[in-house]
Amino acid sequence: MSLLGWLKRSKLKREIIVNVEKLQTRVAVMENGRLEEFMVEHPEEERLVGSVFKGRIQNLENDLQAAFVDIGLKKNAFLHYWDMTSDADSWLDDDEERRSGRKGNRLSDEEIAKRFPPGSEIIVQVTKGPISTKGPRVTANLSIPGRYLVMMPGEHLRGVSKKITDGPERKRLKKILDKLPLPDNVGVVVRTVGAGASARAFARDLRNLLSVWNEMQANIKNLRTPCCIFQEPGLCERVVRDWLTEDVDSIVIDDAKSYTEMRDLTAKISRRAKSKIHRFDGNTGIFDHYGLERQLSDAFARQVPLKSGGYLVIDETEALIAVDVNTGHYKGNGSQEDAIREVNLEAVQEVARQLRLRNIGGLVVLDLIDMKSRKHQREVVRKLKDELKRDRARTNVLDISELGLLEMSRQRQDSSILSQLTSKCPYCKGHGHIKSPMAVSVEIQRALSMLLKRAEKEKKPFEPKIVIAPQVMQRLRTEDSQILAQLQKEFNTRLTFVSELHRHPEAFSILDAATSQIMYSQV
Repeated sequence: MSLLGWLKRSKLKREIIVNVEKLQTRVAVMENGRLEEFMVEHPEEERLVGSVFKGRIQNLENDLQAAFVDIGLKKNAFLHYWDMTSDADSWLDDDEERRSGRKGNRLSDEEIAKRFPPGSEIIVQVTKGPISTKGPRVTANLSIPGRYLVMMPGEHLRGVSKKITDGPERKRLKKILDKLPLPDNVGVVVRTVGAGASARAFARDLRNLLSVWNEMQANIKNLRTPCCIFQEPGLCERVVRDWLTEDVDSIVIDDAKSYTEMRDLTAKISRRAKSKIHRFDGNTGIFDHYGLERQLSDAFARQVPLKSGGYLVIDETEALIAVDVNTGHYKGNGSQEDAIREVNLEAVQEVARQLRLRNIGGLVVLDLIDMKSRKHQREVVRKLKDELKRDRARTNVLDISELGLLEMSRQRQDSSILSQLTSKCPYCKGHGHIKSPMAVSVEIQRALSMLLKRAEKEKKPFEPKIVIAPQVMQRLRTEDSQILAQLQKEFNTRLTFVSELHRHPEAFSILDAATSQIMYSQV
């Protein structure tokens, strides 16, 4: 690392702020006062992702190359055929994979049907929670994370995370693994955070994991199918397990009970880690105190401003995430091409942050400002990849297309923050738009013409009474008044309009004024 890079890193103040309430727990990661990561959990909801279930195979679908497994939820879980057999190779580096002698061959449909017939029991772990109308996705490759190790029941692997790239450190860690007292049917992999940890720390972590495994085995034996045999711990415990790294200066929490639990957990790691846990007892809310409420409000807006004067427009759909990059008021000091490059570089940096904050995944399409220079295009792609390195979710970035679109994917494990905290607007039903008064006026006139023609043909008297919203009434009184007058004259009738204050702008009803019978209704 260069001296400049070291100085920048040394100035970075990284804090984790935890807000615990009865219905919601929120965790925010701040760097020099700026919100960088955000998670939310509702205690009354079952934690699915990471939890392990004893389920029963309901049916095998060869066309989908998947099985559906009853794990006790409303919807059956989706299990790919290739997730039914060992995937330990994904943890190995190339040298370890060659030494293991694994071939990683998938089973044929016939072998799957023979080994996992419908009605048979199977142990699976949830990798993706239910999203929209889809049930959870599961795998038979279990991985239970500890502080420094990941335990893999049913494997014989002893490996080191690919993300630990230092050669001497990898050798040291492998020597430690070789001395750990592992059961024959349990594999382990050193997590990235394990770099630099002592042999004693690994031994302590392994004891905790084996205790979990023994409890899981007892649950497998004693509990009826389908059932949960391992529950992923709550958000506060996961913060200590997954987020408390050397670069974290402090964790501040506002709940006394959770504060005590966190200190007890971190005490098992080290005294230094325990000293980083602090209790907040201010008069204001902890998120308000640290300026997080305002930052969250800004971060989850559809339009996200950039420091340069440009802005992003982020639209989250069921199929993909669309991000539009705009120059806004940015002018720049150099050429137009340089100005576009600067905005795009800042935009992809903010996009990487927004993906983490919102926990959005799947296919992401960035509509960048067009760049003619191939050099600038490669620079923008490289910048996005660098910013995504800190993301815990797996990502894949493609080059910019001829249309100026940058496509990427981000692993989606759970519902986005937006979908967790919001529901569809009952007013616009999630469209974000409602019909204009002119469009509603046209529909009213169309319905009136139909009813009046029918009454004329049947030679029945009919005086319509139309109940509408105030904004539509305003339109009918002004721009469309002559059209309605002609309609009255054409059918020799009288039109009566009634405005209801709380009626939906798109809703209207046409009644027979004489009998109050509803003849037509648009809800």
